[in-house]
Amino acid sequence: MLNRAAAIAVKDLRLSLSGGQGLVQAVLLGLLLIFLFSLAYAEGAAVLPQAAAAIFWLASAFGLVLVFNDLFSLEEANQARLGLLSSPAPAHSVWLGKGMAGLLLLLLSQLVFLPATAVFLGQDIKGPFWLLAVTLASADIGLVVVGALLGALSQGQAARESLLSVIVFPLLLPVLLGAITLFGMVFSGLGVEESGSWLGLIGAFDALFGGAGLLLFPFVYGGEE
Repeated sequence: MLNRAAAIAVKDLRLSLSGGQGLVQAVLLGLLLIFLFSLAYAEGAAVLPQAAAAIFWLASAFGLVLVFNDLFSLEEANQARLGLLSSPAPAHSVWLGKGMAGLLLLLLSQLVFLPATAVFLGQDIKGPFWLLAVTLASADIGLVVVGALLGALSQGQAARESLLSVIVFPLLLPVLLGAITLFGMVFSGLGVEESGSWLGLIGAFDALFGGAGLLLFPFVYGGEE
């Protein structure tokens, strides 16, 4: 299953990066959000680390929706979903492959968001770099397992694409809350000793929705148009 998932991820990345639509839209929307929020502060006014962290993860969440709408539209545009479903590859490999591709695209967009947060919101990394790396990895996995599961609902119809945006944000609240709090620690350097409980919350979220994705994705993705 892992080999087939990797093949699907490579195929999706090649198509997505060659067209660039989902990634470019995600990066541009995220940069626009960061810039517009920076205008809400008076010139020279300090942006609270917690507020900057919230803006960063809000940009990431909106980028997630655009990335997975694009990834799942690849088969719909070419009417290839039936081919995936009728292939020997289990449906779980589609979920895993889409998740792997989405994770890389999300990380690429965040590599742009982090410098933008530093420049427009005046933030600096004062906390430990390990906390930054662990928070990015664990929170992004949580975002991606939900995006890869619910992205299947965006197949086919424009109404379903909007449905993804409506459903995904309430489900992401726990992981976003943990990621914002941890990034606030990274930007301020304060309260790092309390990071363990928040990392545990994100880890539990990842495990819960990872299991839900494995269980539910074949029914969601294999449903009728």
